[in-house]
Amino acid sequence: MRKIIIFSFLLAGILGISSCSEDFLNQVPNDRLTIDQVFQRRTETERYLYGAYSYIRDESNQWTENPWAGMSDEADMTWARSGYNSYFANIGSWDPTSNFFNFWNHYYQGIRTSTYFMQRVGENAEILRLPEGKQLITTYTAEARALRAYFYFCLLKQYGPVIILKGDEVIPPDQALTDVQLPRNSYDECVSYIIEELDKAAADLPEWYSGDREYGRMTKIFTKAVKARLLLYAASPLYNGNTDQAGMKNADGKQLISQQYDATKWKKAADASKAIIDLNRFSLFKQNDAAGVFDPYLSCQNVLLTPWNSEVIFARVDNGLQDWERHAAPRFGGGWSGIGVTQNLVDAFHMANGKNISEAGSGYVEEGFSASADKYTKAGTYNMWTKREPRFYVSVVYNGSQWMNTSDGVKTVELFNTGNTGKAGSYDHSATGYLVRKNVDPNSNPRISRYSRRPLVFFRLGETYLNYAEALNEVEPANPDILKYVNLIRERAGIPGLAAGLTQAQMREEIRNERQVELAFEYIRYFDTRRWKIAEQTDAGPFYGMNVDGGKSVNDPEFYKRKVFENRVFKKSYYFFPLPQSEMDRNKNLVQNPGW
Repeated sequence: MRKIIIFSFLLAGILGISSCSEDFLNQVPNDRLTIDQVFQRRTETERYLYGAYSYIRDESNQWTENPWAGMSDEADMTWARSGYNSYFANIGSWDPTSNFFNFWNHYYQGIRTSTYFMQRVGENAEILRLPEGKQLITTYTAEARALRAYFYFCLLKQYGPVIILKGDEVIPPDQALTDVQLPRNSYDECVSYIIEELDKAAADLPEWYSGDREYGRMTKIFTKAVKARLLLYAASPLYNGNTDQAGMKNADGKQLISQQYDATKWKKAADASKAIIDLNRFSLFKQNDAAGVFDPYLSCQNVLLTPWNSEVIFARVDNGLQDWERHAAPRFGGGWSGIGVTQNLVDAFHMANGKNISEAGSGYVEEGFSASADKYTKAGTYNMWTKREPRFYVSVVYNGSQWMNTSDGVKTVELFNTGNTGKAGSYDHSATGYLVRKNVDPNSNPRISRYSRRPLVFFRLGETYLNYAEALNEVEPANPDILKYVNLIRERAGIPGLAAGLTQAQMREEIRNERQVELAFEYIRYFDTRRWKIAEQTDAGPFYGMNVDGGKSVNDPEFYKRKVFENRVFKKSYYFFPLPQSEMDRNKNLVQNPGW
């Protein structure tokens, strides 16, 4: 599948799947095929399908290609200059003409490619002559249908209600997307359509992969995972009776966001996640240490590093994780110090006893340095970072910690001003005084361009447990499954479970906190704070880190002061991306998202 995905990127140019011109299609030089010939040859038809797969975006590039970490309260992307647009969006310097992270055309091209494939694949006589030919056609059609549904979901979560091209009608490859003159469908219509398409695709897809060469292709379980996440989002406050969006209407007055709260949406979301759990195909990934004892640190670290382990539901085989690792690494390790963890996220991690840092009895001490070493820290560590839960050490690089790759020797990360990866040494420095450790393989060494290839995880069971618990808490707060599945996550993380007897509101906050730390840097937090309608609190105002302008040694107290590194702006309009102005100019039936 890796070869398949790599090759697919070539197809956009070879086959013109984005926008072929009629003249191009009428050419028949020796080294080119007409579109009709493509759908008469098995190999070329399959390549066209793999071209549709290429529209599954590689989420690992969080600097210039994807904003989900840098535009959430998880991280700061180091560079405040042209091309690194999360910075400009965070300070409110963008509008519909900015085209920041504009994926509108990308996903509609993927939708068009998938639909055109569905229309034409049945013509392939070479495939039909095979004994299993009809079944192959059916399966390939279902793969394209599942891809198309996923692309609609990606549009929906970024832009809100979109245009659904009903049925299998599509603009042919020789006709421009600019010819579309359709209004937006309502959010609920979009959800219903996507669910219907996922269910149709699932009927003709294999439940799971038949072998490792199939990893990364569409399966029934993939459709279940998309469905579960989509229904959770649809039940959430941003979409479920959100009167703040009363003004989001088409030109004819059609309401695009439902103004009536519907509790049954939470029930549908809970049922969709439970359907995955009840398959009993997946289990939380757990790993023992060298002595054969369960190790929560290794378990939480390697769930993203061990390919296709028991928890992985879907992953992208070909990806740019080597760039993620280079950006995460300190300068002495050949990295660019490109991802600064925010103090907000640092503070969200529990203490080792499972309590939040502000909770009575947590044992949290912010100032001073430890007198002795413990399981995860050495003597002299700033107290703020001692006695924290294992997921903190899996996720965050802090001043004075040991860099995880030791192939060049054991080295200490110095993030203070004059340290080996501090501000005084280069513009490649963290503005927050932290770096990210999660999803970085200890065996990778960016200095010599040595990386451990692995898939990029999109869906895993840990998220499904939390999805299920969240939805169930909203519709059936006394259900014991809520505590059960939240505590399974905490148990794997090596911290005590929550006690019984929490109110619905208390459990809601605990679940949100668990999602923040368990799913950190998995491109989910951005959408969580928005669907909960709390981004005006989490993503606005002063953002803190350590004082990277201070410190001449690892224990210089000047560094260990909370300091604002950025004042962020979040307006109500920012809950949805603006529709690109170019699309507004082309399609006179489109209405812009409110506030843009």
